Amino acid sequence: MRLFLNPVLIKEYKLRFRSFKSFLGLMFYLLAVSIFVAGFIFLNSQSMGSAFVRPDTSRMMFMILSFIQLGLVLFITPGLTAGVISGEREKQTLNILLTTTQSSGAIIIGKLVSSVSFLMLMIFASLPIYSIVFLFGGISPLQLLTVLGYYMFIIFVFGSFGVLYSTLIRKTIVSMISTYGTALFFTAGTAFLMVVSLQFGNGVQGANPVPYFFAMLNPFAILLGIFEPGALEDLGRQTGIKFPLWAAQLISYTLLFGAAIFISIRKLRPKAGTKR
Repeated sequence: MRLFLNPVLIKEYKLRFRSFKSFLGLMFYLLAVSIFVAGFIFLNSQSMGSAFVRPDTSRMMFMILSFIQLGLVLFITPGLTAGVISGEREKQTLNILLTTTQSSGAIIIGKLVSSVSFLMLMIFASLPIYSIVFLFGGISPLQLLTVLGYYMFIIFVFGSFGVLYSTLIRKTIVSMISTYGTALFFTAGTAFLMVVSLQFGNGVQGANPVPYFFAMLNPFAILLGIFEPGALEDLGRQTGIKFPLWAAQLISYTLLFGAAIFISIRKLRPKAGTKR
């Protein structure tokens, strides 16, 4: 508990959540989500000639909203975390922070949690809007909780990448570009490589396991599997690997998260006795 309730985390919370811009951004975000849901329902009622929304239409609305939300998570997280350490270094306050009694682990965890907390607040604040789908059916509460939990997992994993680059790279802009490049590889890059490997594997005798490993790293593929499990089962039959794709990503992403946090902690403080 002391690792999370540390002065670094409390200071970051005060600076981030007492800003008027933060709550202004939250208001516009919720307004945009509300307009999307209301517009989707209105257009559907106009096309169907009735105010009734069918369960399959409600399910489609929830799926589209979930993919848009995941895209926003992957777009916003690098911007929130890529400058947490390099920004302190550029403001020449990192050395002062390192002279405190806080351990390197407490500083890294505090910076990570405080940076992604605002994004998690946005997601939790949008839950009432998400819950509108329960009025029309098509989505179970378990699926909603699963999607929400997956968002939290992705936020911390990609947030750890931003903290890692921010620790290793001195310039915030370079750190941010590196973090966005990593996020782009895990999304568009893995999707492109998966499609290419599937095309080249059509003429290969036997199963082709290469697309499985690219799909394993793609967050959108796992989110699709939450709504359409059959899609991942078809991929498993094509690749010959029966291990659940979501479990493979859970293991691989957890290892990447642990490695990123470990390296960030080790590289935060300069080694004693090092001479240039």
